[in-house]
Amino acid sequence: MLDSIPLFPGLPGGPELLIVLLIVVLLFGANKLPQLARSSGQAMGEFRRGREEIEEELEKGAEADDDEDEDEDEDEAEADEVEATETEAENKQ
Repeated sequence: MLDSIPLFPGLPGGPELLIVLLIVVLLFGANKLPQLARSSGQAMGEFRRGREEIEEELEKGAEADDDEDEDEDEDEAEADEVEATETEAENKQ
C-alpha cells in the first residue's frame, strides 16, 4: 500500500494545469491576464537585474579584499627586510 504513494508527486499534469488556469481566469478575468503577465515579466526582469548587481558588488568586494591582503603581505615583507637590514647593521657595529 505504501509503495504506491509517491513521496514527491511531481509537477502538475494537464488536468491540474487546466484547473489552475481556470481559477486564474476566474480570479483576474480574461482582460487582466495580459497585464498580469506583463507585470510579472517586468518584476522578474528587475529581480534578475538586482541579483546581477549584487553578484557584481560581491565579486568586486572579494577582489578588493584579495588586493588588500596582498598589499598587507607586501608591507609585512618590506618591514621584515628593513628590520633584518637594521639588525645586520647593528651587529656589524
